[in-house]
Amino acid sequence: MFIFTSFFGALIGIINVLLTMYFWVVIVSALMTWVRPDPYHPVVRFLRAATEPVFYRIRRALPFVMIGGFDLSPVVVLLFIQFLQLFLTYLVSSATGRSLMM
Repeated sequence: MFIFTSFFGALIGIINVLLTMYFWVVIVSALMTWVRPDPYHPVVRFLRAATEPVFYRIRRALPFVMIGGFDLSPVVVLLFIQFLQLFLTYLVSSATGRSLMM
């Protein structure tokens, strides 16, 4: 049982790190809309390719996230990432029987 909980604890830890990295990618992508970067720059193309499919699905599923020309889909994605991280943290803490450390 120890190996099972350790494996899934490590797996959830890796997922948590990936979610944190994507959190920052979404923030940088949202901040990038305030300036006019070169659309052919490799970093700009990567950020758009990494975030725009998710933003598009949010906009299509929740049309009310476009308010007066403001796109709130990055906020929805950030809230969902935070929810997933909290859920995984509670899942690990309940599986290991340890107290929750924030």
